[in-house]
Amino acid sequence: MMRQYELVERVQAYNPNADEQLLNKAYVYAMQKHGSQKRASGDPYFNHPLEVAAILTELKLDDASIAVGLLHDTIEDTDATRAEIDQLFGSEIAAIVDGLTKIDRLNLVSREEAQAENLRKLLLAISQDVRVLLVKLADRLHNMRTLHYMPAEKQRRIAQETMDIYAPLAGRMGMQDLRNELEDLSFRILQPDHYDAIMARLEQMQADNSEAIETITAELTERLAEAGIAARVKARVKAPYSIFSKIERKSIALEQLSDMIGFRVIVASVEECYRTVGIVHTQWKVVPGRFKDYVSVPKHNDYQSIHTTIVGPSRQRVELQIRTEEMDRIAEFGIAAHALYKDGASANLGRIEMESHAYGSLRQTISHLTSGISSEDFLEYTKLELFQDQVFCFTPRGRLIALPRGATPIDFAYALHTDIGDTCVGAKINGLILPLVTQLRSGDEVEILRDQNHRPPSNWIGIAATGKARAAIRRAVRQSAVQRAYALGEHVLNMMLEREGVMLDESEGKALADALEQPGRRDLLIALGEGKIGPEPLANALAQVKGIRKRRRKLDLPVADTADGWFALRATDRFRFRVPGGQRSGPNATAALAELDFHTQVALSGEGVVPGDRLVGILEPGKPLMVYPIHSDALTQKHDSDVAWVDVRWNLKGGEERPYATVISMESVNRPGSLAQISSAIAACDANINNLVMRMISPDFHQMIFEIEVRDLAQLTDVLATLKRSPGLSAVQRAGIREAGMISTLEWDGKVDRSARDD
Repeated sequence: MMRQYELVERVQAYNPNADEQLLNKAYVYAMQKHGSQKRASGDPYFNHPLEVAAILTELKLDDASIAVGLLHDTIEDTDATRAEIDQLFGSEIAAIVDGLTKIDRLNLVSREEAQAENLRKLLLAISQDVRVLLVKLADRLHNMRTLHYMPAEKQRRIAQETMDIYAPLAGRMGMQDLRNELEDLSFRILQPDHYDAIMARLEQMQADNSEAIETITAELTERLAEAGIAARVKARVKAPYSIFSKIERKSIALEQLSDMIGFRVIVASVEECYRTVGIVHTQWKVVPGRFKDYVSVPKHNDYQSIHTTIVGPSRQRVELQIRTEEMDRIAEFGIAAHALYKDGASANLGRIEMESHAYGSLRQTISHLTSGISSEDFLEYTKLELFQDQVFCFTPRGRLIALPRGATPIDFAYALHTDIGDTCVGAKINGLILPLVTQLRSGDEVEILRDQNHRPPSNWIGIAATGKARAAIRRAVRQSAVQRAYALGEHVLNMMLEREGVMLDESEGKALADALEQPGRRDLLIALGEGKIGPEPLANALAQVKGIRKRRRKLDLPVADTADGWFALRATDRFRFRVPGGQRSGPNATAALAELDFHTQVALSGEGVVPGDRLVGILEPGKPLMVYPIHSDALTQKHDSDVAWVDVRWNLKGGEERPYATVISMESVNRPGSLAQISSAIAACDANINNLVMRMISPDFHQMIFEIEVRDLAQLTDVLATLKRSPGLSAVQRAGIREAGMISTLEWDGKVDRSARDD
């Protein structure tokens, strides 16, 4: 166990003005609080916070961070309180310890909603003070180093959690050495066979190439010295997990990798970096396509270096990384390399964000992720936004935009501004108009084409690669749906008021909303538009609010046979239903309710009706009751006629189960396998496809119209819900009469659609 004075000496080695009294007090307090607690290894628990503090000294962090490392588990695992730490160590240290305490252990295997909320807490705490992240990473690193004492299942869970969250966060902050160690420790537990094979190969390569490594190091140093450049050349071995990732990404064998050992050339200035490139490229042959300049365009985590690959002295490939001492320090320690941490991070948060692009970018990302995203989406969006490799693209004016690999012009538009993304209708990539599904590459110049009246379709969610874009698209889709529901609900209520011949003032509108258990008029209209409140509850509540008396009389009427443009309910017996007395004609007629007391059959006539659909009866003097589905175009012709409107209900008890044909439409992303995906979704709901018409409405999208067979409305609703959840689909709905006609004739604007086929 490290002694108290040893810890102080380690801090004073890089910070002679360290607060010795603070460090001693934190050491004694943490040791007393943890007392006789033991770890799984049997060692005193205090060993853990002491080792965390030691890791933080390796990062050369400020006194407060070292003290937090000693205290980070006191509130969570002992009887210490926030108020006590606040009093003894000050509000700054207490706030960081409290932030760490609130972070529950994340379990990425199950309970995703709880995981997302815990991760949200972590990111919010990091956005307030980056030292929360640094202490948490040191804490996780020591836990991973001692993980072999834990049960096997817990080892795998913690290793997966580390691989998914903590290692990428370290990489996002540029702390590459720490990231590599976290990944390698996790990799060894999650895939031990692959780990052992790669380690064996590395040991063999180092043994076989020891002379070549010395030769290359000496020759590089000598050639640069002849040019007046005092360079420090050192060989490096790639991390095992980095090698494994490259094998997986490129689908190659371990034996085919030629760059597991590389060289870093450290020089004094940026100018010497480029001079070194010139010397190396004139002295040795260059491997084409292997030059990358991260000095001119740094990575998102502030990493800067020039990468190139040459054919070395022994005709083997040699990978070089050329950088300055400052670049090398930032490449290894990332955000912790900034000297301003020694002065206290919280007092210089603005400077940190300004000097470290990585932290400023992380804080912006966190603000996007933590604003209005549901728990089930948060974890997905966070991993999309934080933990992907990036490409770098430019606006026509030269602004650099960093995006995750696989991003599309949609992501580019939302990275510029949410309004630009919402109104995006196309994109020019390097001067050519290309589909919005095109994946961007580093160096692309992207110009976004806009239409102020456009709103993003829901299938963009399946195209976007960034969390910000997906969150904005989903938010816009929800807003559009709410607006449509509001307009429809307003129409339904106005039709009801017109039919009853009444009006609602503000107080009566509030009373109507209260009667239907809605917070206000707007919520009531949205609920009506979404179908959460049916016409009968609305009519009853309206009658209660307005004091409308309902007088009813009984009539016996025959049922009509099927006729063109409508269908009828047929039976051998007459049936009884009730119609209000003093009925009025036209759409203002008082609603009637037909209750069928026998099993009925439905004769379809191009309406695509299924059992359970809302039905409307039209009662004309001297004529039988004609019944239409609520979506029938024929009803619009009856709007101003001298007829009574009657609500009709299905009687499905004891009915013979048989398939009913109906029509649905949707828009699909134009990509291989989309039709198979739709067919599988329909089949999964036990529905059958009779026919299909499709056309290309843009280079990115197809419109598809299916005639399917279902048993009833419940099965049809299941089909629609399944399709709406399918990625790449939008505007999923029951088709109108025009679309249904296209199915029946297989025509589009008078021309036969050759893409139509029988299922």
